Amino acid sequence: MRRLAVLSFHTSPLAQPGTGDGGGMNVYVRELSSALARAGVECDVFTRAWSDDLPDVVGVEPGLRVHHVPAGPPEPVPKEHLRALVAEFADGVKDRMADSVAGLDEPSFDAIHANYWLSGLAGHQLKHELDLPLVSTFHTLDRVKAESSPEEVSSDEPHQRAEAEAQIMACSEIVLASCSVEADQLVDLYGADPGRIRIVPPGVDHAFFAPGYRPQARRAVGLPEDGPLIAFVGRIQPLKGADIAIGVLEATSASFPDAHLVVVGGPSGPHGTEHLKALRRQVESAGLEQLVRFVAPQPHELLSTYYRAADLCLVPSRSESFGLVALESAACGTPVVAAAVGGLTTLVEDGLTGYLVEGHEVDGFAAAAAKLISDSSQAEAFGANAVIRARTFTWAGAAELLRSTYEDLAAERLVGCR
Repeated sequence: MRRLAVLSFHTSPLAQPGTGDGGGMNVYVRELSSALARAGVECDVFTRAWSDDLPDVVGVEPGLRVHHVPAGPPEPVPKEHLRALVAEFADGVKDRMADSVAGLDEPSFDAIHANYWLSGLAGHQLKHELDLPLVSTFHTLDRVKAESSPEEVSSDEPHQRAEAEAQIMACSEIVLASCSVEADQLVDLYGADPGRIRIVPPGVDHAFFAPGYRPQARRAVGLPEDGPLIAFVGRIQPLKGADIAIGVLEATSASFPDAHLVVVGGPSGPHGTEHLKALRRQVESAGLEQLVRFVAPQPHELLSTYYRAADLCLVPSRSESFGLVALESAACGTPVVAAAVGGLTTLVEDGLTGYLVEGHEVDGFAAAAAKLISDSSQAEAFGANAVIRARTFTWAGAAELLRSTYEDLAAERLVGCR
């Protein structure tokens, strides 16, 4: 494998995670592409141009380039309206791929790696037009979201998404899963071929995400130096459960009146701004205005300071294919209280690195948080265990697994559509 076309249609790896449609997928595409480039695989990432001011190509580092491909108006387009632009995007990517090898000493492309179902649609088209193998990573799955947050599926995605995901899986040479739970979901909910699923866990950049001195971290980001601090990091949308985090602070405030909550993230999805207003009303109604701090999305390399500042990190998501926030927090030595869903169940070792909570009732999360707040020695032990566990997840390791997966493609015939 010498050169890879990476599709990230609806969000750019250069965009700020934590706001709009930017999240863990942005981090995944950038970090994994970077690790592959350093391992000798040229990576060209193709994303939709959302502004006239964007350069056609950004050279991120040797072996990694991001291409801004025109498709639709040069402005942000709601994710639920992007499907109509897939064919135009695929045609633009095809032209860019041809231009990037014409008359140059650059190697031709060996495979396509599509991220999310919209990119998968473009990848499916390009696979057949260019006769290249297709690798697909879905990041989230419609049928999983339908079980956990049906209201978001009906408002956020066209109802045809699940069928499109199934078709993409059926025609992909390889479907990547971040953990065994996601692999099982692919088989059980979509009938994916287990023989074509490969588990490649994401990593964490340990140069940035590492333990530190909590008081100094709090001073660095202007958070209260005294009292317990709970962190919530993620996009502001119902799926992520920031309302539960606020409920936890309210439920524990009688026992821990000096506890604070910091919410780091920005509105996401068609109702994100509305949801943020609802969260602020929830804070006001509970009389917690002086104890809750809303912080705008932070550059990824600075996010670690917020993890280090906290006594614990809450991840009460209603579904989570992997849970990069939980891994980043663990790498910083901050124990996690997470919902027992999806990939979070493979990241958090209950009673050892943090707590897993069944269901989505505030009381369960509040009880787990109270255990850590009231027992600093246990919290410290959990944090130390979390760091050790997190060290097994690296982007270099993910790239090596993926590189061997790509190499397997060279010896196989392309899968035909059913």
